[in-house]
Amino acid sequence: MNRLTGKVSSMNELIELVRSTPELMKQVTYWHTIPARDGRYEDFPGGLNEQLREALITRGVRQLYIHQAQAFREVAAGRHVVAVTPTASGKTLCYNLPVLQGILRDDSARALYLFPTKALAQDQVAELQELATVMGADIKTHTYDGDTPPTVRTAIRNAGHIVVTNPDMLHAAILPHHTKWVKLFENIKYIVIDEVHTYRGVFGSHVANVIRRLKRICRFYGSNPQFICASATIDNPREHTERLIGEQVALVNENGSPAGEKHFVFYNPPVVNEQLGIRKSSVLETRKLAGLLLKQGIQTIVFARSRVRVEILLTYLQELVAHELGTKSIRGYRGGYLPKLRREIERGLRNGEIRGVVSTNALELGIDIGQLQACVLNGYPGSIASTWQQSGRAGRRQESSITFLVASSNPLDQYVIQHPDFFIDKAPERALIEPDNLIILVDHVKCAAYELPFEEHETFGGESLHDILEFLTDERILHRVKTRWHWMDQSFPAHDVSLRSAAQENYIIIDMTGGAKVLGEVDRFSAPTLIHEEAIYLHEGVQYQVEKLDYEEKKAYVREVDVDYFTDANLAVQLKVLHVMREDRQQGLTRQYGEVTVNAKATIFKKLKLHTHENIGSGPIHLPEEELHTSSYWITFDEETASQMTTNDMQFALLGLSNVLVHIAPLYLMCDPQDVRVVAQVKAVHNKQPTIFFYDRYPGGVGLSERLYELHGQLLAEASRLIGSCGCLSGCPACVGPIEEVGLTGKKLALNLLAKLEGDVR
Repeated sequence: MNRLTGKVSSMNELIELVRSTPELMKQVTYWHTIPARDGRYEDFPGGLNEQLREALITRGVRQLYIHQAQAFREVAAGRHVVAVTPTASGKTLCYNLPVLQGILRDDSARALYLFPTKALAQDQVAELQELATVMGADIKTHTYDGDTPPTVRTAIRNAGHIVVTNPDMLHAAILPHHTKWVKLFENIKYIVIDEVHTYRGVFGSHVANVIRRLKRICRFYGSNPQFICASATIDNPREHTERLIGEQVALVNENGSPAGEKHFVFYNPPVVNEQLGIRKSSVLETRKLAGLLLKQGIQTIVFARSRVRVEILLTYLQELVAHELGTKSIRGYRGGYLPKLRREIERGLRNGEIRGVVSTNALELGIDIGQLQACVLNGYPGSIASTWQQSGRAGRRQESSITFLVASSNPLDQYVIQHPDFFIDKAPERALIEPDNLIILVDHVKCAAYELPFEEHETFGGESLHDILEFLTDERILHRVKTRWHWMDQSFPAHDVSLRSAAQENYIIIDMTGGAKVLGEVDRFSAPTLIHEEAIYLHEGVQYQVEKLDYEEKKAYVREVDVDYFTDANLAVQLKVLHVMREDRQQGLTRQYGEVTVNAKATIFKKLKLHTHENIGSGPIHLPEEELHTSSYWITFDEETASQMTTNDMQFALLGLSNVLVHIAPLYLMCDPQDVRVVAQVKAVHNKQPTIFFYDRYPGGVGLSERLYELHGQLLAEASRLIGSCGCLSGCPACVGPIEEVGLTGKKLALNLLAKLEGDVR
């Protein structure tokens, strides 16, 4: 330790400081150390272009990692490829080498790179241009996104060897105007898709359809490109990639990159009320740990699960280190920030001006943010894959690094923190998409018909399109001439289809403090709880109060305020069954899967005091009800089971069980915890029996509920284990929920209900 500053001088000293602090170690449930790993290398492939070889050597690369060499060979053999290795393992060369090799061999060859975000695309262009400069080769690489000036766009269309874009831009600006991109589509040899694991759920289902449209246009221009994909570790990389691109792929998953020693610390906040099982706030404990790291001079990233948590933690940390580091050295980063602000923060992290950043999963992806040394996760990110991705943002330069997972009181967090083996030993989750979801499919058939007429017997993915084309003809959107369907509507269909949700419409937030300026945006489903009138909206640690929400125009008008509280809203949900598609009857219950409508209405909001999080007031929310048509899996308890409990007891038992199940479900799905919701009904509308519903929080559903239907037995067994192993007396936030919600007997009643199903659970 430096005697003058009192700060540690290395990560190893920091790790020793933590280990020798009893106050911290008392809360550590498990300390997992992953040893440093040596790299495994291969010589450059024999056929590698000499210019490319020299450029790599100039940049200090004298051998390839084994996964880079294997990917090169697979592409050279003409196969579609997916490379699956951890964060910071050099996946970029898996696709850059074969693409550059192909362009150096044939100057007319073209490549299209797809990244899920603009930031990643800009990173890649810088990397490619640097390599081209070192080679002295005239390989033109450009980003094509919403920020590209109109004057540059024509040059990119005509002369760009490598066009780097994102799925949204491909969907709305390139494919509908393919006649301007003839040179690209006639000569396209490679399509690179990075971060394949991010294309899941609604977004992935949309992107799979965009790729169907892309391949259709390539066929029209006589090209047949090769796909080179890269992904972080997931359980089904080959299957997921094949579903996404509609082609068979070769899997490259043997990681050859070296890594520094990694410490993963499971940290459970102290119990402040043993009988009620209440723990100290995970936000306050995260503040303490991140504050310690920052004050010791360790560049740190903090991940939080929601926008509100990011802003609250940012406020706390800026207050904590303002005197030593200044508030501008700690920044927030999340969706809803404008692009210019996000680029400024990324630059500050790379050059070291910013010492700490608090982010949602927006920084989980491989954007180059420099040499971070420590990571603090405020709550379990919801999936094993995301947790490793976020942790991997620290120690990217083969040095030692430390990650703290700070558990909240919810059952999912408590399960992971008390069962570290589940997290450490289990394979990451499966990525799920449903490209043939009817709502999504019809939207993209419209877009495809606008781009090129459909022919008789033409397929789109694996689906026959005749019924959809006839429906669109009846709706006067298409016009049939003999064996072809032509677009005849006045509208531009891609503008009405958002890839990021199954329903369009983001709400714009306008700051009226010093004249109107756009502050950010919020998606439709989050708007009723985040930007209702009187809500406190937090942005970059600054508080704004919502003065008016124009629901029709989708605009929220806010003004800067200085108050000592934030707001949190309640959502009331009603659910009705429309159609049963799968059913299975077993001892004590029936499980079903089908279509439902969900009506959700924001009802009241609470004012929660900063730092203490105590409730200091509430108010009503006056907004219309939102209706969602989606898919659901539900379990219904039979009359005999129901008759053994009073209505009141059944209410507490169902509520307790659903509180556990909603947190366990994401363990089995690669999804955000908010993507699947759970509703308990003592007397369900469709059968008048006690029922627990899971539903996909997206129109039409994306396959999450159906997967849970298949995992039914495991879900109930896990719920039984989690509740039974919790040390509280009557129920707590770490199992069935607080006793204010489930009563003094909630825990016992939930266990009794599960015991009646014991034969089914095991």
